[in-house]
Amino acid sequence: MSKGSPISPSLMAAKSAGAPKAPEKVDRATDAVVDNAATLSPVLGPNNVVPPTVMTGSEAIVRSLEELGVDDIFGLPGGAILPTYDPLMASKMNHVLVRHEQGAGHAAQGYAMVTGRVGVCIATSGPGATNLVTAIMDAHMDSVPLVAITGQVSAAVIGTDAFQEADIVGITMPITKHSFLVTDPEDIPHVMAEAFHLASTGRPGPVLVDIAKNAQVGNMTFSWPPKVDLPGYRPVVRGHNKQVREAARLIAESRKPVLYVGGGVVKGHASAELLELAELTGAPVVTTLMAKGSFPDSHAQHVGMPGMHGSVSAVTALQQADLLITLGARFDDRVTGVLSTFAPNAKVIHADIDPAEISKNRVADVPIVGSVKEIIPELTEAVRNQFGQSGTPDLASWWSFLNNLRDTYPLGWTEPEDGLTAPQRVIERIGALTGPEGIYVAGVGQHQMWAAQFIKYERPHAWLNSGGAGTMGYAVPAAMGAKVGEPDRVVWAIDGDGCFQMTNQELATCAINKIPIKVAIINNSSLGMVRQWQTLFYDGRYSNTDLHTGHETVRIPDFVKLADAYGCAALRCERDEDIDATIQKALEINDRPVVIDFVVSPNSMVWPMVPAGVSNDQIQVARNMTPEWEEED
Repeated sequence: MSKGSPISPSLMAAKSAGAPKAPEKVDRATDAVVDNAATLSPVLGPNNVVPPTVMTGSEAIVRSLEELGVDDIFGLPGGAILPTYDPLMASKMNHVLVRHEQGAGHAAQGYAMVTGRVGVCIATSGPGATNLVTAIMDAHMDSVPLVAITGQVSAAVIGTDAFQEADIVGITMPITKHSFLVTDPEDIPHVMAEAFHLASTGRPGPVLVDIAKNAQVGNMTFSWPPKVDLPGYRPVVRGHNKQVREAARLIAESRKPVLYVGGGVVKGHASAELLELAELTGAPVVTTLMAKGSFPDSHAQHVGMPGMHGSVSAVTALQQADLLITLGARFDDRVTGVLSTFAPNAKVIHADIDPAEISKNRVADVPIVGSVKEIIPELTEAVRNQFGQSGTPDLASWWSFLNNLRDTYPLGWTEPEDGLTAPQRVIERIGALTGPEGIYVAGVGQHQMWAAQFIKYERPHAWLNSGGAGTMGYAVPAAMGAKVGEPDRVVWAIDGDGCFQMTNQELATCAINKIPIKVAIINNSSLGMVRQWQTLFYDGRYSNTDLHTGHETVRIPDFVKLADAYGCAALRCERDEDIDATIQKALEINDRPVVIDFVVSPNSMVWPMVPAGVSNDQIQVARNMTPEWEEED
């Protein structure tokens, strides 16, 4: 076949032999061309030219996915999507049959997070489609490029409460970038191309394509590439020059700056650019929960993770700053605490691809709309010029203050008084023995915070979690998708005994499809974070948080027996002296999934902590213990 317009490497969905998978490795000169949406085709994939060919709508769906460069799909068939599963059987695309549609959605998220490509999930109508809603909402909150394809009842009976009919377009409209309903098979190629374009450009996010059964079985004339017509959708890429120069001026004047880095830097593949800006300015860097790995944890300028369970140095740096250089972050409540008391003396530079985020929560003194991939180099050059004119700011006093905080209040833990294992130790050893090239996927709760605190992240796309939505059950299927996307990396799902029981059926998917993820269940026999709040704020009244899975309980379920039944290697670790050997054994097993039941203390808590509803100035390093410090002069 002849080729159409060349497509940019950063937009290309197809895998090419020998091509770097990490978008950070793409040359910046190429990226500058890539993001010029006015001159490039918005259709992903190799842009093959396919002459008009008569086929069914279902065949057109499959062919569109192939032409868009899709390699892997996660899904579960049912009546309304069945016509599409028939031609899918003959496709070279890898379809992973999940055990629950929510698992398909989270797997597609994990795949997208580690590859930078659009994740694809597929389900039938009604309950199949609504089972995707949690994952779609999760992708929306965390800006993950996702296309969810659902079957729908025939157009003639839409609105009649037909069997397995649900208005999934209406349901998902608030939690997608766009939701399509396709009732004419002729619309399939351009809708599919538009869906992938929307999902992967601007601020990434989920797009739903709901396709009526009559559109699947009807005939149409397929040709490629289709025309993408999205009037009004023109994401701004480059920052405004005047605003960039003003930001550089503020940076040159600042004596207590902080680079406040959010998940947008990971999604924008701008880690290398961030490193250059940080080292030029000499400013301290804080990376949010969603930005872990965008700046190396080991770097001398990294002062930690901010937020409710952030480090004292990171939280205080933001509070005491005179300038926040905010890159791809959204001033969410878990970072700011009481918003009116957050960084009270700081001016704000806010760069983000989504104009709706700028000044939404905190008014920006210098707003810059655009891609951080483009803005950060522009800002770096402007700062370099400004420093050349006015000199490099003296941050010695600021660093003396922050270094004292780092030395005085390092992250750590106390040994449990019940004699059981500290969960923090387990997680720290998983990270130490696996190393920075591994991928770590967390569920939600205490183990999520400990995984963020005690594993060292040196590169982007190594840390996956459900940040905005806080979805229990995320870890196992997201780890599965990550392993499909990066089969040569070690992938750990660090899960809680509560989260694990929500989606552990995907172990069957992993075992049958030979997806050898490693699952560490941090088994404290309870809904740990809820229990922590009950300890601190409800006088230890543990209402409905005991799960009976851990030490001296009935162990329902017994996670070792459950894992064995699912065809996994099953291990249990209950003693500190066995932790390293158990992890090493798991690392040596690569022919099937591994599940480890780490039985830990239920009394361990996540510290530091900013209690809900108070200022970040009241951060606690232990129960009723607030740090004492003097403001940096």
